[in-house]
Amino acid sequence: MAGAFIVVDMINDFVREDGALTCGERAREIIEPIRARLEQARRQGETVIFMCDNHRPDDPEFKQYPTHAVQGTEGAEVIEELAPLEGEYVLPKRRYSGFFQTQLLLVLLENDVDEVEIAGVCTNICVLYTATDADAYGFDVTVDASRVAAMTDRDHEIGLYQMKEVLGITVKGS
Repeated sequence: MAGAFIVVDMINDFVREDGALTCGERAREIIEPIRARLEQARRQGETVIFMCDNHRPDDPEFKQYPTHAVQGTEGAEVIEELAPLEGEYVLPKRRYSGFFQTQLLLVLLENDVDEVEIAGVCTNICVLYTATDADAYGFDVTVDASRVAAMTDRDHEIGLYQMKEVLGITVKGS
């Protein structure tokens, strides 16, 4: 079996200072740790997957959050520092979980993946829900606290707590 490195929502609208729904400095602080892990995953031949918020202009999520990551906009694109390479997967998602009505499960199964590491933003939202579903599908899930971020420290800690204590996911560095 094999491993996969899943990078969640490291897109312009969440990471850039002027992003439509920026996670602020916390998101920018995890760029380098994710980049280093991405290089390692590539060297080791792991499946690399970018899950990217990609909303319709009238998405119901915009009733709760500002308009962000609209299909076809720069805001929905992976940040330049983590640019996907040819052959890597860039999968759009419209909901919190990277599994909900996306190709993620199929990609993992086709690549014989049994272990996933999840990185990105937001710890307590899209990372948490993607990790929850990965765990429910039977994947061995790891999250490194230095490679995830949320809008606040409290939100970050809540997400890590839920993954570690409620789901039993391996959470490093917490």
